[in-house]
Amino acid sequence: MSLRINDIAPDFTAETTQGPISFHEWLGGSWGVLFSHPKDFKPVCTTELGQMAHLSQEFARRGVKLIGLSVDPVDRHALWAKDIAETQGAAPDFPMIGDPDLAVAKLYDMLPAAAGDSAEGRTAADNQTVRHVFIIGPDKKIKLMIAYPMTTGRNFDEILRVIDSLQLTAAHRVATPANWTRGQDVIIAGSVSDEEARRLYPDGWAAPKPYLRIVPQPGSVKR
Repeated sequence: MSLRINDIAPDFTAETTQGPISFHEWLGGSWGVLFSHPKDFKPVCTTELGQMAHLSQEFARRGVKLIGLSVDPVDRHALWAKDIAETQGAAPDFPMIGDPDLAVAKLYDMLPAAAGDSAEGRTAADNQTVRHVFIIGPDKKIKLMIAYPMTTGRNFDEILRVIDSLQLTAAHRVATPANWTRGQDVIIAGSVSDEEARRLYPDGWAAPKPYLRIVPQPGSVKR
């Protein structure tokens, strides 16, 4: 199946390093980040999982659950975690999905249906498209999808920045400009008329163009 932003994130059951889960039930009413890897014991992925382990409390402060996936069995994930701790200074404290039958990778359109039903014998190059990040909202809808090449490590500070924007714009009728970070000015959403905007922002706004209405960040997002 082909996935797009605002589609319901497909539900699934799977074995993880923290026991079996049903994905939607595990997610509950939280935001979630699902990020995937083509194979265990690979160098770029090792650094990524270590970075996510270091950042896990930042995600938790935003009410975001983390879950990883690698196209290998769970017992290999446990061995890999020891290497991650040794080389990166932290081991994943979030569940890692084992996907040896490629079911979740195919469900999320990271591998074609013709990829078969076993990870055995497949190399990281065979699974190179299993390098995605999905941000999923409390409504179980996909809010962001990014696919990465094998040679480029992911920037998880950017994922945190996007979550800040998504949570802010879900709570207020605003949009965030290029390179926005928490606390900076935002843009009044185009769906808000000037009449509504005057009620929402009685102190007014800056408008270098009529369609570009700039105001201070309203309220706050989870921290």
